[in-house]
Amino acid sequence: QVHLVESGGGSVQAGGSLRLSCARSGYPYSSYCMGWFRQAPGKEREGVAAIDNDGSTNYADSVKGRFTISKDNAKNTLYLQMNSLKPEDTAMYYCAADIGRCRAYDGSWPTLAALTPYYWGQGTQVTVSS
Repeated sequence: QVHLVESGGGSVQAGGSLRLSCARSGYPYSSYCMGWFRQAPGKEREGVAAIDNDGSTNYADSVKGRFTISKDNAKNTLYLQMNSLKPEDTAMYYCAADIGRCRAYDGSWPTLAALTPYYWGQGTQVTVSS
């Protein structure tokens, strides 16, 4: 069992920054695929960024160059640094994890939409005002 708890959400003006954190606890599996997803009211959930066990990352086109996903293995914590925030970034942000690796055995990344994590946090709200 894996337990995920997000923190760091809040309200900011456009152009501002926030850093989300996700603390992982539970059984210490040796390999995780972890990511951030978001869902705005009336919209489907979308993948924002993912990080593989070796640190390889993948981003949605809408956040490339603005968001950075990272992790601290010693602290069992996942981060999402969000800069240059836009009103369209407003959503509930969820941390998610799956046991194993994100990428295929040839090293290729699946699309973020193809990731289907088994474990989810409760979400943290991010609101960006114009």
